[in-house]
Amino acid sequence: MKKLIDNTFTKNKIQLIQSGKQYFDLLINLINQASESIYIQTYIFDNDQTGKSIVNALKIAANKKVKIYLLVDGYASKNLSEIFIRNLKKEKIHFRFFKPFFKNNNFYFGRRLHHKMIVVDAKYAVVGGMNIADRYNDLPEISAWLDYAVFIEGPIAKELCLLSWETWNGFKDKETLNPCEEKNSIFEFKENEISSCRIRRNDWVKTKNEISTTYKELFKNADKQITIICSYFLPGSKVRKLLRYAIAKGVNVRLILASQSDVKIAKSAERWMYDWLLRQNIEIYEYQPTVLHAKMCVVDESFVTIGSYNINNISAYASIELNIDIKDANFAKEITQTLNAIIKDDCIQVTNEVHHKTNTIFKQLYRWASYKVFRIGFFLFTFYFKRQE
Repeated sequence: MKKLIDNTFTKNKIQLIQSGKQYFDLLINLINQASESIYIQTYIFDNDQTGKSIVNALKIAANKKVKIYLLVDGYASKNLSEIFIRNLKKEKIHFRFFKPFFKNNNFYFGRRLHHKMIVVDAKYAVVGGMNIADRYNDLPEISAWLDYAVFIEGPIAKELCLLSWETWNGFKDKETLNPCEEKNSIFEFKENEISSCRIRRNDWVKTKNEISTTYKELFKNADKQITIICSYFLPGSKVRKLLRYAIAKGVNVRLILASQSDVKIAKSAERWMYDWLLRQNIEIYEYQPTVLHAKMCVVDESFVTIGSYNINNISAYASIELNIDIKDANFAKEITQTLNAIIKDDCIQVTNEVHHKTNTIFKQLYRWASYKVFRIGFFLFTFYFKRQE
């Protein structure tokens, strides 16, 4: 793969984190260790067992005078009660909804805060695809949905702190002192611990299209292999064109997609595309054990992008998304091995033969209709049954 020249990459220490106990134990440990500030921004925050465990840790941190800012999406987290919010504020936890232009019980118009991150003391950060809810956790008799995040220690955490503060203030209040500005941590890493990372965002109001640009660069510059794990894979015409370009160069393209989905219409729309994908000789693998919610891509065992961004027009044009790009051959090889193991142990390959067995005229008609609804209607508006994305 050709080198992407970009001076926005900085040196950081990173670690891949999987959904479930590993992820939520990490969040609670970071909250417990915080001494100055905690920023949490997420799409879904549920007042369930997992949400309560995070809130309890935040209350302890607030009692130690740690400044806490919790920002959640105004639609996906709208079920949080007034009592829940009052109790947070009583504990000196700053809480805010990220609000749309217009909404009612079944209709929402405007941007959604779809990214998921926590930043602690402008020194540590976690960015990925997991919301704060039981379904992303390992609980008795319940397995977590499959998802991933990256744990970062280094200067990029300060950049994420600055971004968190701007988002918290609605990109306003320019005169307000930003508490992240004066934070200058010194990091001492061993050479084999260093990875080059950069922040990538999509936000149509702020004219940010960075994650979409990353994917275009990756597909255009790939030499050998592209592996994508994605929960709602519905690429637009530009992405399909770039995938065809990569395949024409002899690049092996592999997709790890959901078998069971929390949004059934999205899965039906995705399966409508299987004919096209298979004609392009793109390998399709459906993940079997539980719901797949991950959003990650690795190219040529050299470059990884991971975060909240799904490859569809909602992420490209309608939501606020956050990814981390990582240039590190060792980390990319680790990701490749992880995805190889998932393909081998937990997936069924969807071949032409397998796909055509389910290709009845009625199913195809439903999938076509689902595709049209998803691509056109969901591009403009987000309805109630899209809450889980």
